[in-house]
Amino acid sequence: MEQLLSMGFSEDVASEALAATGGHSPLAAADWILTRSSSSSSVPLPPLPPSQSPSTQPCLERFFASSSTIPKTLNPSSSSAPKTPNPSTSSSSPSSLPLKRRHPSAAAPLSDRMRPGSLDAIVGQDHLLGPSSLVRSSLLPSLVLWGPPGSGKTTLARALAASLPGSLYTFVPLSAVSAGVRDLRDAIDGARRARSHGRRTVLFVDEIHRFSKSQQDSFLPAIEDGSIILVGATTENPSFQLTTPLLSRCRVLSLQPLKPQHIEALLRRAISDAEKGLQVTTQAPVSVNQEAIDFLSLHCDGDARVALNALEIAATLSASQKLDDNKGNLAVTLDQAKEAMQCKHLVYDRAGDEHYNLISALHKSMRGSDADAAIYWLARMLEGGEQPLYIARRLVRFASEDVGLADPSALSHAVACYQSCHFLGMPECDVCLAQCITYLALAPKSVAVYRALGEAKRVVKESSGGNEGVPLHLRNAPTKLMKDMGYGKDYMYPPDNKDCSSQTYLPPSLLGHKFLDWPPQDE
Repeated sequence: MEQLLSMGFSEDVASEALAATGGHSPLAAADWILTRSSSSSSVPLPPLPPSQSPSTQPCLERFFASSSTIPKTLNPSSSSAPKTPNPSTSSSSPSSLPLKRRHPSAAAPLSDRMRPGSLDAIVGQDHLLGPSSLVRSSLLPSLVLWGPPGSGKTTLARALAASLPGSLYTFVPLSAVSAGVRDLRDAIDGARRARSHGRRTVLFVDEIHRFSKSQQDSFLPAIEDGSIILVGATTENPSFQLTTPLLSRCRVLSLQPLKPQHIEALLRRAISDAEKGLQVTTQAPVSVNQEAIDFLSLHCDGDARVALNALEIAATLSASQKLDDNKGNLAVTLDQAKEAMQCKHLVYDRAGDEHYNLISALHKSMRGSDADAAIYWLARMLEGGEQPLYIARRLVRFASEDVGLADPSALSHAVACYQSCHFLGMPECDVCLAQCITYLALAPKSVAVYRALGEAKRVVKESSGGNEGVPLHLRNAPTKLMKDMGYGKDYMYPPDNKDCSSQTYLPPSLLGHKFLDWPPQDE
């Protein structure tokens, strides 16, 4: 719609054209308008630029600076149009040569060109794409696609829209990074107009978690009346980032990082596809050895975008170095793959979901006395850029919560580790963390204190003992009046009384209640 409006067409004409052509291509819609205008004078057309004339300019080229940007399938008359030199590239210097014409989609990155166009072509996410799955149902509900970068959220949304009948649905993409309140209002107003003509709108919002609460709430009426089918994509946990009313109207689909075999399949598809794949970038056939494919598959952390873009960079490096495989093909080797990747890609966000997932894995590994696993999760967090003092604080908590009375010195070790991290900082303090984690993982465990505190809190919150006042004999009596009132009366001072077994310390209603199980009864 925005592109048609920028061409000069009215909103009503643009809406009619999009409805007639399925709403997937502004060029097809513009062609429909121009074709219709030849037999009807009711369609207002934008004026031609002064530098162009109808005799030499095909109908759709009036909206573009260069005819080379229009695919031949949508501009069949371009081959017969006279070619005029571009003054911006003309020069009397023999070194000024015109650039080689490239495929129309070559400007897009390889990862974007290789997006599957249908649900059946998507690799991975088998738990969402089964024959009886929600995404293949005839009635598509509003969805939130939640998953890490490069797992296929945008691809799945576009494939879902493509699987719907083009005569009944219109796909409208937005990005919460750049869209504002006006964009949302325009999209919803357009969806309601299309709804009145019997068409529904699939509104895809990428990075939907970036919208404010009020912006998210603006979707609610349109979802309720059926004007839009909302498909949102987010890398953040929807439970924390999206409003409860919006979540109640959407189904959340969780996408997983792609496995190495899935990444390898995507890489091979890009290598073999002559129309959209790697050959479009290099303008020559490319061969990639198995070592390079394995390296990219294993070092992208399940992110297809990272793997495909690294493959494209590696092929470009190979072309600049003029490497071939003795068969006339550009050869991409492990060295180019490593140079393109530079370092292992780690999925980690110190303020996001992965942050809490990894610290939970570290905590549970130590609790299970698996020092090897604990050190591994520590390395994952440090390599991801986690602050060492945060980890050290978690170790102090663990020393009391999980080791507790079984090894009271564990708390001293954890506090010393925190101080060491504070003194040294990274990278020197990494071994201090590893030592403390190993000690805590191998130490005996007791949660007696942790459970005792939890039971005491429960009793207080539930007022099981009526939250009675402190017994008089346990109260201090700093004044004569308080002594006269019985404060401190009959209190036995243990250092002066060898037998104080008759003295009680709990309120009368809780006498005999056990909070702490120590030493354990089974010992």
